[in-house]
Amino acid sequence: REFCSDAVFRDLAHDLIGPNVRLYWDQSVYKKPGTEDPFPWHQDNGYTFVDPQQYLTCWVALTDTDEANGCPWVLPGVHRLGTVHHQQSDLGWVCAKDPADAVAAPVRAGGIVVFSSLTPHATGPNRTGDVRKSYIVQFAPDGAAILTRDEEGEIVRTTMDDPARNFPVLVDDQAPGAAED
Repeated sequence: REFCSDAVFRDLAHDLIGPNVRLYWDQSVYKKPGTEDPFPWHQDNGYTFVDPQQYLTCWVALTDTDEANGCPWVLPGVHRLGTVHHQQSDLGWVCAKDPADAVAAPVRAGGIVVFSSLTPHATGPNRTGDVRKSYIVQFAPDGAAILTRDEEGEIVRTTMDDPARNFPVLVDDQAPGAAED
């Protein structure tokens, strides 16, 4: 909770989302040595549709990450199209295959690759002898919801406000509990 509420993330979230922001999701991601399969091109919003769509992903490198061990790759500009069609594969959802305009995003340990949940991204294979480690922290506007369909096909809106999981990181431009001037 302390890490995800750090001033670095609060400042990014404020500038890119607004004055009222919650943690949406966090997870550790490891890529084992010798992993030949890349993780497929996808948008984070292609996995779970969140409204509003533009939540923020911060891909924090826990180890130096480059093209040899599976750094992130992004497709600039595609976020402007909203959530695009994804197809299921053996490794996950896929929205693009071998795009020519992909840009590698190598990052040193402690650095962050920041992108919209609508930015298609992938990670390459890990052809090194070391584990590639990262921690993903995602932020959404307060009031954001996951949209699903029930058995009748009606849209169900589940607000992301679980205090144990989706805690506030900014409330009216301030860290929760921060003393006002």
